Amino acid sequence: MAPRRPVASDSSMPPPSRPPSPPHDEIEENPFFDSVDELQQHGINVQDILKLKSAAIHTVSGVVMTTRRQLLKIKGMSEAKVEKIKEAAQKTAGSSFGTGIEVQDRRKRVLVLSTGSKSVDAILGGGIMSQSISEVYGEFRTGKTQMAHTMSVIAQLPSELGGAAGKAPNEYQPSRVKLTYIQGTFRPDRIRSIADRFGVDGNMALENILIRSSIQQRASGPFSILRYLLTLTLDLKMDLINECSLRFAEDKDFRLLIVDSIMALFRVDYSGRGELSERQQKLAQMLSKLTKLSEEYNIAVLITNQVQSDPGATMTFVAGGALKPIGGHILSHCSTTRMFLRKVLLFVQVAPKSAWPKLVDSPDRPESEASYKLDEGGWTDV
Repeated sequence: MAPRRPVASDSSMPPPSRPPSPPHDEIEENPFFDSVDELQQHGINVQDILKLKSAAIHTVSGVVMTTRRQLLKIKGMSEAKVEKIKEAAQKTAGSSFGTGIEVQDRRKRVLVLSTGSKSVDAILGGGIMSQSISEVYGEFRTGKTQMAHTMSVIAQLPSELGGAAGKAPNEYQPSRVKLTYIQGTFRPDRIRSIADRFGVDGNMALENILIRSSIQQRASGPFSILRYLLTLTLDLKMDLINECSLRFAEDKDFRLLIVDSIMALFRVDYSGRGELSERQQKLAQMLSKLTKLSEEYNIAVLITNQVQSDPGATMTFVAGGALKPIGGHILSHCSTTRMFLRKVLLFVQVAPKSAWPKLVDSPDRPESEASYKLDEGGWTDV
């Protein structure tokens, strides 16, 4: 099977600047995070550690990234206990400062997951990265959910094929994917057809995908294939994200977290300018949790976003013209990488169901465009 990493031959494509994902065995030999249980070695009792876990804090870095004000909100935590826990966490985590070389060495553990299209991977520098939030936005029928389906399978492949699992296609420990689908668009049949493209057993691919929603149906395997309801609330969605921390701490095979879509419930639960400030504060809290999850557990976070019309942008030179992503500046600042998916007019399409993605924002990649198409195997090259 051909690797998923090569860069497109087009000379206009920028060269990749990111290394491929490290082998799975290297990740397992050196755990990426320290469990919060390590604080017992510095005099923190078991009861206080259980209180931290009840607040969705399962790692030492999670303690470091949580403010004292938030820790004081945990039932049974006093100022003296919080200071003692903070001191113990700093001793375990070590110095917060490091040289550029040390940062470069830590960045070698960043995972790079292919999107399924070599052309799109080229503009992204190899694919979607872990330890960051990647956002794709666009109109309906541009392939956002199909990208989520495709990456749900690719993430389980060996690193040589663009995934984050083991070395050989036939002998590897597949990684797992955590999905939060809000719009009820997850289809197991699509996972099976995409798995056939990569020579993966469809049942095994589905077993390694953990979907969470409001009501659990009867299990059909090690992980329950859940039913998705549009009656989810933001409070429940926040609880699900907190639950992810527990899942990731217990099972270190998770490599990808997908939220489809990030702003759908905000559009329903908040309306009008009078609730805009509260909505943005809630959004900031949710994105902060996702950012911490990606950094704590070396997880790639992929979020999809909707768009809205901007009549005032028709005379300006902005990406998307009269369309802009919802969520405002808070979402744009929290997303490390942003990609805009555009529909292709029928009379200029080079292939059926093709589209043009544009890399709008990236810390190490220039703005550039590519092309992809959708078929039975998900995202692929035109």
